[in-house]
Amino acid sequence: MSLLNGDVEIYRAIQAERKRQDGSLELIASENFVSEDVMEAMGSVLTNKYAEGYPDKRYYGGCEHVDVVEKLAIARLTALFDAQFANVQPHSGAQANTAVFFSMLEPGDKIMGMNLSHGGHLTHGSPVNLSGKWFDVVAYGVSEDSHLIDYDEVEAIALKERPKMIIAGASAYPRIIDFFKFKEIADKTGAILMVDMAHIAGLVASGLHPSPVPYADVVTSTTHKTLRGPRGGIVVTNDEDVMKKINKAVFPGIQGGPLMHVIAAKAVSFKEALQPDFKAYTQQIVSNASKLAKTLLETGARLVSGGTDNHLVLLDVRAWGLTGKEAEHLLEEAGITVNKNTIPYDPESPFVTSGIRIGTAAVTTRGMKEKDMELIGRAIADILKSKGDPAVTKRVQETIQQLCREYPLYQELLVR
Repeated sequence: MSLLNGDVEIYRAIQAERKRQDGSLELIASENFVSEDVMEAMGSVLTNKYAEGYPDKRYYGGCEHVDVVEKLAIARLTALFDAQFANVQPHSGAQANTAVFFSMLEPGDKIMGMNLSHGGHLTHGSPVNLSGKWFDVVAYGVSEDSHLIDYDEVEAIALKERPKMIIAGASAYPRIIDFFKFKEIADKTGAILMVDMAHIAGLVASGLHPSPVPYADVVTSTTHKTLRGPRGGIVVTNDEDVMKKINKAVFPGIQGGPLMHVIAAKAVSFKEALQPDFKAYTQQIVSNASKLAKTLLETGARLVSGGTDNHLVLLDVRAWGLTGKEAEHLLEEAGITVNKNTIPYDPESPFVTSGIRIGTAAVTTRGMKEKDMELIGRAIADILKSKGDPAVTKRVQETIQQLCREYPLYQELLVR
């Protein structure tokens, strides 16, 4: 039975969201658009099946077919990142990180992660997160002048504080991260090295960003963002003993039944990422981000670190007399979706911020290229410089609508 007939309210909400996605520019750096194959797997009968445990060792009967799905997901994931072991069951990146903490740390242990306002993530020790409540947290950040990680400072903090775990990785850091250097620091201090590569996983898979897998004790990630899969989490490692601990931590430690329909969708996306055209796609993401950054700089914008090496740009909007919250709202009115974001040494609260985070993964999925980034960069600057002047907003809206028509998102999206 069609959802239109069975639940018209939900049907309408889904169609409204489809229209929003198709008719606006998605520039949130942590979002992307999956293929219709991925959506088909997610909307499959696998959602009906409980499968607590792991392939060939389940606590429920009738798991022979979902075992095939999970084994394929693991095999494809390990091939993608040249890793020996993987867990594909975490429901999210935060769950993947929690599984690592649960398996390798004790409450009260000292951990060291990147300061949230400098580009880190909530799960790397923020006081409002479980990681900040369970553990004794020390933070490292970026230099005030360059906005780059100062590895000498990271080492000095680590040698002084002697954390049990060092967390590398970020959610708003637009530059290459030196995982080899983090490994050297961890070895000098006897710390476990965990890398959260959620944002850059697709770039790592394509060789466009150095891989943390050869250096880290354990690596976590989401499966969306630049990897372009369904929303979910993963853990990979080359250490069999670590993997055994992670597996126990995921189930029965922090989760019950895995979401087999999501694992199937992950498997589909991993296969897609193993294809030659995926590298071309991720190369276009990076090229688009570089062109967008260059265009913004030409308009007089102030960018954190002065540019980007990856898929995201962090824009300091104070030069245009705005807060991040105001900038996000003004751009959304024009059909451009971004998120307010703290910048290093931000004087504003996380609810207000002085910056916006912009990413190119989703618009690249739609097929947009450098010439479109120039147009988008100028549109962003026009809106923010004019503080949402109605005439400017109307002109930009028309430009954005034309772009969206030129690059349609889905030709047909069935509601299942």
